[in-house]
Amino acid sequence: MKRLIVGKTFFVVLLLVLSSFVYGDTHREVQSVDEYGDGNHPALLTSDKVTVEGIILNRPDFMLDAEPNQYFTGDGAGAMWQIYIQGEGDDHAGTAVWMGQCYSNLPFGDGTYSDPDWLNELYRLSHDPSTGYEFAPGDRVRVTGLLKFYGGKTNINERHSTDPDRDFTIELIEAGVGRPQPEVITLDDVKDGSDNFIFDPNREFGCEYYQGCLVKINDVNFVDANSWGPDAALTITDGQKTFPVKLGIGWGIRPDSNNLVEPFDVVGIFDQEGGLKDNYRIWVLNYDGNGRVLTDRGYARYNLPGEINKDGKVDMFDFAWLADNWLDCVVGTGACGGSND
Repeated sequence: MKRLIVGKTFFVVLLLVLSSFVYGDTHREVQSVDEYGDGNHPALLTSDKVTVEGIILNRPDFMLDAEPNQYFTGDGAGAMWQIYIQGEGDDHAGTAVWMGQCYSNLPFGDGTYSDPDWLNELYRLSHDPSTGYEFAPGDRVRVTGLLKFYGGKTNINERHSTDPDRDFTIELIEAGVGRPQPEVITLDDVKDGSDNFIFDPNREFGCEYYQGCLVKINDVNFVDANSWGPDAALTITDGQKTFPVKLGIGWGIRPDSNNLVEPFDVVGIFDQEGGLKDNYRIWVLNYDGNGRVLTDRGYARYNLPGEINKDGKVDMFDFAWLADNWLDCVVGTGACGGSND
């Protein structure tokens, strides 16, 4: 009888362990799809959480509007937050990590965060739980959470629930590693001869191969730049093929900030939204106004007070930059004095 009790106890403990099992996965495994473009990772329809590691590619405030909006009544999640984590080495893929405030408005949604609770969640996700360090692009992190397939890619998120058991976590592995160098591709790598998206379910080439990664396309023009502005959808062309570009909401993307000299280059996150074998795009979250490359070349360690020249540390070079630009202003903002600056 004693052996039977011990055996049952062991079995119960084993079930408890298995019920909270955490997969240690690569981004490539998480983004696996079938021949139709549907995600097919084994944890997708279970309560199992996955753990991936990689480099943060973006500032969340440049990608989605996370301003608290508890009383949002339309379709959608109201305030939203998202970062992309790119794998390293042979792990050629990346994963979006997303959450929203108003899940009650979404299919199978479960609750809405109050404004204070939403801000607490944003703080939790923006800081390492052990040290309090504030995350920034270029940090190597570990993310653990549930998977949900949406818009052609598998995300880590809360599955539209405010239940704390569905929270995902982000932990710092190493700060300031630096963002990966963008992989240079051409439109021939992602579009076929008929200007259709190239889809390979094995993710060895084409759009699926680059999804979630930082890429660069050289020597392109806008098909029509009139819609330039925050959150705009544009199209680039190399003269033969075209590709969608999504602009973010970084402070350098304004209705009047397009000074790009054609042809120009584009650097952004290769993304997919709203399709299984199509609707791929390059997401450029900010523009630094350089006139040659549609990108934001500098990512300051904005959690370091006084870090001005974007090299990841505070030193005399920051002081020199400050002194050199003392009392300069941006024309048209009203900061220079006078009605017309």
